[in-house]
Amino acid sequence: MDTIFALATAPGKAGVAVIRISGPAAFGVAGALAGSVPSVGTARLRKLLDGQGGHLDDALVLAFQGPRSFTGEDVVELHTHGSPATVRSVLAAIGATDLARMAEPGEFTRRALENDRMDVAQVEGLADLIDAETEAQRVQALRVLSGGLGQLVEQWRENLLRAAALLEVTIDFADEEVPVDVTPEVTSLLTPVMADLRREIAGVDVAERIRDGFEVAILGAPNAGKSTLLNMLAGREAAITSDIAGTTRDVIEVRMDLRGLPVTVLDTAGLRESGDAVERIGIDRARTRAEGADIRVFLQSEPGEVPPISMRDGDIVLLGKGDLHGNTECAISGVTGLGVSSLIDQLADTLSTRAARQVTATHARHGEAMADSLRSLVAGMDEVQAGPDRTELAAEHLRSAIRRLDSLIGRIDVEMVLGEIFSRFCLGK
Repeated sequence: MDTIFALATAPGKAGVAVIRISGPAAFGVAGALAGSVPSVGTARLRKLLDGQGGHLDDALVLAFQGPRSFTGEDVVELHTHGSPATVRSVLAAIGATDLARMAEPGEFTRRALENDRMDVAQVEGLADLIDAETEAQRVQALRVLSGGLGQLVEQWRENLLRAAALLEVTIDFADEEVPVDVTPEVTSLLTPVMADLRREIAGVDVAERIRDGFEVAILGAPNAGKSTLLNMLAGREAAITSDIAGTTRDVIEVRMDLRGLPVTVLDTAGLRESGDAVERIGIDRARTRAEGADIRVFLQSEPGEVPPISMRDGDIVLLGKGDLHGNTECAISGVTGLGVSSLIDQLADTLSTRAARQVTATHARHGEAMADSLRSLVAGMDEVQAGPDRTELAAEHLRSAIRRLDSLIGRIDVEMVLGEIFSRFCLGK
């Protein structure tokens, strides 16, 4: 393979910048700039020089010998000062050696995958970890990056291969007397795998919410105090507020970190019958987004007002503009902050409970592959229970289930998902 290089840290001014070089000529490239490369496993300060002997920077140089490196190849990292000018000059000097080329986005991680340092699920976990903004996102991504999904698949695969082997034995010796009925053992192998798959599939939606963010919609009639409440929650003037009914015409979104959970709060158009065509569009959008929200907070204009939407478990009803109605127990005010802390606590408790289910499958792709595998296992179990005449069909269903599980971690059909995954990576990763 070519030797590649790129800035591995974020571009811009910083105290330190890390430039990564990977490939068969990595040590040679680093030696051309630093004079010599430290022994593997050590870090040494080196003076970096360009091809004309000009002083580029003083950098900490670290060497990693393949396959014991991130990419599985020889890797050298140059920890330079983080000024944009320094980084540009060092990158230019590396390119001038003609021993390496600039890496493409995600190419370091792709090489780690190709050299069996990671599986596809771990690559997805790494992408999620890079994008993580909240504690829940970090923990979830790190669980996948650490190989949790791959370990689960290996356990399932071992059981399914054992079950398939038992069935194959009965097929191979169909004309002879098989001393033991394999149905009980096959059933005992398939049952826990199917239970695990159902648990993981059920948790994918919540895992996706942790990754992409929960949604909380604030609903109510015009001038119920929705936009003022949004501004209080956001800590800034995210929405225009006025005494004129129908000021909010579209859905306004504010991203928040709520006790480590990513939450998007939606301010919506006031719900009412309107003759204004533009306002009606906003109201339709409000209802649509409310249907997809995880929690809806309905602000009453007057005590006892009935929400104009069908409420669900977990939805919250409060009296808006509580500063004008008195300090009632279920009132809230975005002006004075009345009831805001209680609302935040209630939202956090509800969403934390939903997010408490610890699963390893975190992407729709994972859920789809597991669902396909489960369907094959259900069909295979039915064939097993149908008797020895259906053994060949049962074995084929098990092989299909194994293939779908293999696709989770990239044993097969890997090219189908790599393009989408690596398009999310930055240049130095």
